[in-house]
Amino acid sequence: MSSSKPLLIEDVNLSYAWARILLHIIDNPGIEISPLVISLHGFINCIPQEDDIIREALDNSLRAEKEQTVHTVANTIFPQAYWREFDRKKLFDTYIKNLPRIKRLKPHKNRRGLYFERLIAFDSNSQNCDSQKINQLEYIISEYKSRSSVRRSMLQASIFDPARDHIHQAQLGFPCLQHISFVPNNKDKTLTLNAFYATQQIFGKAYGNYLGLCRLGNFMAHEMGLQFERMNCFVGVEKLREQIPKKSLTELIQVIQKALPSKNYV
Repeated sequence: MSSSKPLLIEDVNLSYAWARILLHIIDNPGIEISPLVISLHGFINCIPQEDDIIREALDNSLRAEKEQTVHTVANTIFPQAYWREFDRKKLFDTYIKNLPRIKRLKPHKNRRGLYFERLIAFDSNSQNCDSQKINQLEYIISEYKSRSSVRRSMLQASIFDPARDHIHQAQLGFPCLQHISFVPNNKDKTLTLNAFYATQQIFGKAYGNYLGLCRLGNFMAHEMGLQFERMNCFVGVEKLREQIPKKSLTELIQVIQKALPSKNYV
């Protein structure tokens, strides 16, 4: 269903929120939601709650369609395994060191870059090896921690780069995530992350995107001396690919409907 009226999905469980979005598309005319707003909160140890049955069913379907798993998609936004000993400098250095290897794993998907790369090594002049790369996350953390007061408009990071992304190509693939902002509440010492997607694929990307954004929010909150409170994501157009085999989609929906609490199925 495509409409100018936003669909708001708010939940404390990432799996249930994602499932409600998919079922909404299935249960209504069309293959799109436009726009969509998803809001996740109620984290446990700053990590979103999940339903193992739903996530496993989705991962199995993704593997069957030769798509990236939830964990792999989440890693494009925040590589959780590299954040060892809560040392952000080591995280940044290790990621940049391993970036050529990471890109070689899926060269056709990664040839234009990865989200975390643009967050910590943004470079509008990518053809110039001597151009300065900007670590947007380090700038935000350092500015916030070094000042008694900082304007909120400073606490934002860009993914979309007109110099590289305004090109004539029917299907671009990257970047769908355009922009991220961080909103600290200094009174209760919490942090909210806001993200904007121009378009998003509910089957192949959305779940991993939400998980990656939550992991990024947790990282930023930790480094800023705050508690991660909420992740809000605005999607201009949430889409379901027509090419997904009906059998695979039907089996996934059946699992979701059994696992999803009735109070969440709206």
